Amino acid sequence: MNLRTKRRGGLTAALAAVLAAVTACTSSGGDAGPKPTDPPAETARPGVLRVLAGSELQDLAPVLEEARKATGVTVQFAWTGTLDGADAVSAGRADGKYDAVWFPSNQYLRLDPAGKSKVLSETPVMVSPVAVGVRSSVLGELGWGDGSKVTWAQVGDAAAAGRLTYGMADPSRSNSGFSTLVAVAAAFSKADGALAEADVQKAAPQLKQFFTGQKLTSGSSGWLAQAYSRSESGLVGALVNYESVLLSLNKTLPPQQQLTVVRPLDGVVSADYPLSLLSSAAPDQRDAFQRLTSYLLKEDVQKRISETTLRRPATVGVAPAAGLPTDRRRELPFPGTRAVADGLLASYQNDLRRPSRTVYVLDTSGSMEGSRIAALKSALGRLTGADDTRGVRRFRNREEVTLVSFASSVKWSKTHVVPATGSQPGPQQELAAINADVQSLAASGGTAVYGSLEEAYRVIERQQAAANDDRFTSIVLMTDGESNSGPTDGDFKRFHDGLPAWEKSIPVFPIRFGEAAVSQLQGIADVTGGKLFDGSGSLDGAFEEIRGYQ
Repeated sequence: MNLRTKRRGGLTAALAAVLAAVTACTSSGGDAGPKPTDPPAETARPGVLRVLAGSELQDLAPVLEEARKATGVTVQFAWTGTLDGADAVSAGRADGKYDAVWFPSNQYLRLDPAGKSKVLSETPVMVSPVAVGVRSSVLGELGWGDGSKVTWAQVGDAAAAGRLTYGMADPSRSNSGFSTLVAVAAAFSKADGALAEADVQKAAPQLKQFFTGQKLTSGSSGWLAQAYSRSESGLVGALVNYESVLLSLNKTLPPQQQLTVVRPLDGVVSADYPLSLLSSAAPDQRDAFQRLTSYLLKEDVQKRISETTLRRPATVGVAPAAGLPTDRRRELPFPGTRAVADGLLASYQNDLRRPSRTVYVLDTSGSMEGSRIAALKSALGRLTGADDTRGVRRFRNREEVTLVSFASSVKWSKTHVVPATGSQPGPQQELAAINADVQSLAASGGTAVYGSLEEAYRVIERQQAAANDDRFTSIVLMTDGESNSGPTDGDFKRFHDGLPAWEKSIPVFPIRFGEAAVSQLQGIADVTGGKLFDGSGSLDGAFEEIRGYQ
């Protein structure tokens, strides 16, 4: 067996470059990325607009390069999720670090008076509604014709009857997921004004049925599309995402996976991508903002944006790109207060969505001793906290959490199930028990990554056999080194190839920490259909970001 030694020294320049490239790859491809507290690469200077934005705007790169040549304004992006970004603006963490924000929508930001006061002006640049992309073969089976007359109620009925399964991004991380949650709540409640708590309660039974059809979740729209593309076996029959994402995805899909884009007849919630100037921006940056927005709204530029991104023009009278419909569905009402919006998110996480089954495979080898094991305890301990109004961070009600401590072999494995809302005793007691196990982690021994992962799959197999339930299931792997004991990467690949289809579809989300072997971790993510996360800057941030994928 080809055993690898665990690295404890410094990184070579070449390896550092590889790590930088991997880190860049893991934060792209969706509307969630690095945390909003990350400072931009440069301080304020003339001609540079520092923008906190959703990373889906990477598709505007060619347009913004043309804008730079025409206006002299360079856009310097820092990526974040929309709701995280809104929190950063409201809390003042964007003051002085960014000159503008560019989220898919400012509707959530406007619900908070502090956040609203931070925005000096906003300019919608393009529009894309949330839609349902239905696999064309499934559309026929449902008898929905060309999809032009389908309502949200029909989508919900098909999901409740087991005739339609779909993927949707996590509403607490992704604006497309949040917009979907708002849309179905408004449609099911038939709200005729701003969505209120009574409307959410009225819609709750239909919402719960609707979310039984959700079989794929993600922290970003981009990874959701990638997961669907990998799903050749037909894991889901539909995706709920931006119209532009669905149309762009169709360009890459084989015929059997092509999606018919259904824009529900009873209404949608649209992203209008407002480029928004922050009140803290300096005069030079305000001038750059004005030059850039004026350029982006020009008719020929709007046409170019639509053709490049498959989003609709914001300037009246400009025809959308070929393939985009010219009609628009009515806009469904948004929550009237921040409390209603956060309450809807908390209800989704803890009551409405399918519960989760997550196995945390935790490296407690000798090199984790000291500050590293302390950082691990702190990061996991935060997931047991009750101070998270949106349910982004803490373990959800009804979630099954298994902790696996490993070194040269598995040291111990402990499973907890967080009680449902209204249970006695409530969730807090079980969350405290999880935290007690987390705080008992101790460092010693070598590193058997692959053997410990194999045990995680066996744990899930036993849990599934005992419960026979239907949960979002995933594995999180955290290690600070390279496997030097037990099975090799080749052994794990053979093990994974031999799994039944349902187990093979369980993703592993590795977290890089310390001197972890990036090539091994990326290989694990690739084999299992997971995604590599970077915990070298913030282990807390990596664990929190993964929550959107569970």
